[in-house]
Amino acid sequence: MKSRLDRLKAFWQRQKIATLQELKRALRTPSTMTVFRQLKTLGYRTSFSHRGKYYTRADHPRFDEQGLWFDRAAGFSRDGNLLATTRRFVEEAEAGLTAGELQATLRVEVKEPLLELYRRSQIGRQKRGGGYVYFSREPDRGRQQRLERQARPVAWEMQESPLAQELSGELQAAILLFYSLLDEQQRRLYAGLEAHKVGYGGDRKVAQALGLDVHTVARGRGELLGGEVERQRVRQAGGGRKALEKKSPK
Repeated sequence: MKSRLDRLKAFWQRQKIATLQELKRALRTPSTMTVFRQLKTLGYRTSFSHRGKYYTRADHPRFDEQGLWFDRAAGFSRDGNLLATTRRFVEEAEAGLTAGELQATLRVEVKEPLLELYRRSQIGRQKRGGGYVYFSREPDRGRQQRLERQARPVAWEMQESPLAQELSGELQAAILLFYSLLDEQQRRLYAGLEAHKVGYGGDRKVAQALGLDVHTVARGRGELLGGEVERQRVRQAGGGRKALEKKSPK
């Protein structure tokens, strides 16, 4: 009769990652503690995505140059959890990171961990366009990142964006010129329109291209499609030329 450890070894040979319930079934036990005792014997890692729902054997991941490994849409990091992974990416980023840029890499929502790290004073941030760019709290490193970000205008971000592959150089320049003339609401709505035109993944692509938070783009798209746009007056009430008084002929 196989021991639980043998069952776990055989299970890891069949598949790379598993949930706690899958592991319980494989080990034929209802006990969470029993599962973790066996996991600890072989060594294991938890996913930074899906709130740590997935487990894998410690030597299974083949991390890429960014220290990430994905299987069945679950992400694993050499740092362990999402908070630690987020902090490392911000620290190592050449010009800091926006939420949209980081989300595109990690393939998970990163707004909460970024905010938590900022509240703990473990990373800094700076307002840029319709969102924030996050930087290292280490003075020299943070200053270097800010200088690099300032040297990269929206036009540079457009060139680095996946959206640039779908646009000619002249069209990119025209979009950026037009975009620079809009107010905050108009920028959000325009970004939402372009995202809708791109289709799947449009929010992320347009956010990267225009230096916006992906949620700002999604909000603009939602306002347009839902008809929730606030039509503001161009002139204040009472402005403009006075209406001519119509006189009746005598």
